[in-house]
Amino acid sequence: MLLAQKFHLAAKLFTSLGMIIIIIGCGVGKESGALDGPAEVMAVYKANCVNCHGTELQGKIGPKTNLQEVGKRMSAADITGQIERGGETMPPFKDRLTDEQIAGLAEWLAGKK
Repeated sequence: MLLAQKFHLAAKLFTSLGMIIIIIGCGVGKESGALDGPAEVMAVYKANCVNCHGTELQGKIGPKTNLQEVGKRMSAADITGQIERGGETMPPFKDRLTDEQIAGLAEWLAGKK
């Protein structure tokens, strides 16, 4: 019986260790440093932007979709216009998002430098 208990304990230990390795490797359980803004803005970003711009603002459709340092090349006003009107591959969001949602995204992204 003692051997069975030791085996069971070892199995639990290895399972727990495996889960920790998986969590660390996948990044589960830690919030990305890129998505560090106000909750309302993050909800809008995740619902409307993450598919093309990524969970770390890295861009998923070419280098122009990378937003990690977008504030270096665009002002909040420029970003607002881009969100409202769209661009080469970006659809317009003026009819999908409120002015407040667009302003929140633009201010947050303008701070990415």
